[in-house]
Amino acid sequence: MSDAVVDDIVALLPPLLRSIEALDFVARYLHPPDFGEVMRLAGEPETELRAALPRLAAWPDTFAHLREPLKLAGDHVVAAFDGLRAVDGGDGDLVAVFRALRHLPQALEALYPLAATLPPLSGLYLDPELRADDAVLARLAQPKHPDSGVFHFDNEPGSRGGFSFYVPEDYTPDRAWPLVVALHGGSGHGRLFLWSWLRDARSRGAIVVAPTAIGRTWALMGEDADTPNLARIVDFIGSRWSVDPRRRLVTGLSDGGTFCYVTGLERESPFTHLAPIAASFHPLLAGMADPERLRGLPIQIVHGRHDWMFPVELARQAQQALSAAGADVGYREIDDLSHTYPREINAALLDWLGKAD
Repeated sequence: MSDAVVDDIVALLPPLLRSIEALDFVARYLHPPDFGEVMRLAGEPETELRAALPRLAAWPDTFAHLREPLKLAGDHVVAAFDGLRAVDGGDGDLVAVFRALRHLPQALEALYPLAATLPPLSGLYLDPELRADDAVLARLAQPKHPDSGVFHFDNEPGSRGGFSFYVPEDYTPDRAWPLVVALHGGSGHGRLFLWSWLRDARSRGAIVVAPTAIGRTWALMGEDADTPNLARIVDFIGSRWSVDPRRRLVTGLSDGGTFCYVTGLERESPFTHLAPIAASFHPLLAGMADPERLRGLPIQIVHGRHDWMFPVELARQAQQALSAAGADVGYREIDDLSHTYPREINAALLDWLGKAD
């Protein structure tokens, strides 16, 4: 690698990583009344990134395998900030904020193939607490299993009903792996939501599947085509990879969290654990569930005290109703959480899943 290319990478990666970290901060702490303050705290790390990106244009095609992912990720990050700055300046609404933040998982997807090549990018896909863990680093330094990595099955952007999934690089078929099925929020897409979980799955060892709803959102009313689709997806993964039948978690955000109840309380549900996050709830969900299915069913409810879409009282009611019906319910109320995904909860959920008998 030429000195000029090395210099360009050294100039580009720090502001790119800082910008991704800032977008992650906005996505986690977004609360409509505090949007301006959240943007102020995020700073302007993309300014330095904008200045460094043009340097990629001078790279010869022999480095296209590095140049193209870095440019694509950088462009997504800049586009995200452009959208957020526009709303912060009074041009746009909350929908525009969510649209801008969709560039963040697209940047993470673009960079992921370089994680094995550029060590700073490998850290981007590890829990910060484990980035210096010798055992984790040694595990990831081993040759990548040919059936591992990120895969997409009929799940191109804009499509419905497909799924994306991640199998850890150190996968081996001689052990049974926990399975996490993560359901996106309303109008979301599994290909984007996968990146809410990949870092923790890679850090701790779990297979993660992120399906896309068949309709605009999950089948919360009317005919339920999503539950049989999820069952087919679980069967597909289990037929090709070694999945622990005692550790199959369905979790999700917002509408995805609500659908955890709908599909997870079904008598024939393939899931052993439920973790609805920022979900709506109606007591009829517990009342209509099969009593045998509910008895002892492990459920973790996660909700933000400042949730503006589904008030926290709904989660408290869910905990009471499901506990009274016989489920084994844990409840986590996060003081500084609005209606966003608390990625820090993933490690705790995996620890909980790992304690299954």
